[in-house]
Amino acid sequence: MEKFVGTGVALITPFKEDKSVDVEALKKVVKFQIENSVDYIVVLGTTAESATLTNEEKTLVKQTIIEANNGELPLVLGVGGNNTTALVEQLKNENLEGFDAILSVSPFYNKPTQEGIYQHFKHVAENSPLPIILYNVPGRTASNMLPYTVARLASDFDNIIAIKEAAGDIVQAMEMIQQTPKDFLVISGDDMITLPMILAGGAGVISVIAEGFPEDFSNMVALGLDRKVDEAYEIHYKIAPAIDMIFEEGNPAGIKSVFKKLGLTTDEVRLPLVKASESLQLRLAEFIDNN
Repeated sequence: MEKFVGTGVALITPFKEDKSVDVEALKKVVKFQIENSVDYIVVLGTTAESATLTNEEKTLVKQTIIEANNGELPLVLGVGGNNTTALVEQLKNENLEGFDAILSVSPFYNKPTQEGIYQHFKHVAENSPLPIILYNVPGRTASNMLPYTVARLASDFDNIIAIKEAAGDIVQAMEMIQQTPKDFLVISGDDMITLPMILAGGAGVISVIAEGFPEDFSNMVALGLDRKVDEAYEIHYKIAPAIDMIFEEGNPAGIKSVFKKLGLTTDEVRLPLVKASESLQLRLAEFIDNN
């Protein structure tokens, strides 16, 4: 699935001052990605604050992004959960028109065994009408999808095409690259180790920082894929301070502060998240002004 090689972005959901979804700002954010070399967009992931959106708001977000994108970039929809039966029902009933794949997070909170994770995704694979990108993020799920489980799923189900690997462990990522089929995509879910993962054989990134700095980060990824190491690392070290900053007080508070500075959205988030502190906002603004 070459369309998912390169830079994907986990899109935010902009809010107005009253915390309602800001449709016009969302359109601007989508256009900003299209105009700045991003390869695909991930809709209703963690960064979108999907946990605090109603079903009606999720439908609005999907429709707005599909219309604003107008077929320009591939779209991936976040469809995950920790109730396998409910997730299967959702896959059967969800309107997936306009999307090219789904991103499905490993079950959170339940803390399943590796066999439980395998069986969960077996059911997802057997019921998904679209290709599946697995999502491993132990910091949020409290369980780690190990390389042998990923390799097993990749080998057993043709429609499981990739993983967003966000354990922050470059050795684990390398083991996934080594153990999975050659056409399976191991995609970085950790902005700071994106370049080393690509150089180890990874397929790119699903990024948060890239949606705020899409041109620079996309260029870095493209250079890494072309094995232009020195040029790629030059961009990496330029942008690395911003990566640290945007996650310093949680996601998406940091990246929304970037968008506010860029004049695209407010920095409103929904509880239990709160806005970035004034100190962090000032440091991010200074970084943007100097770069």
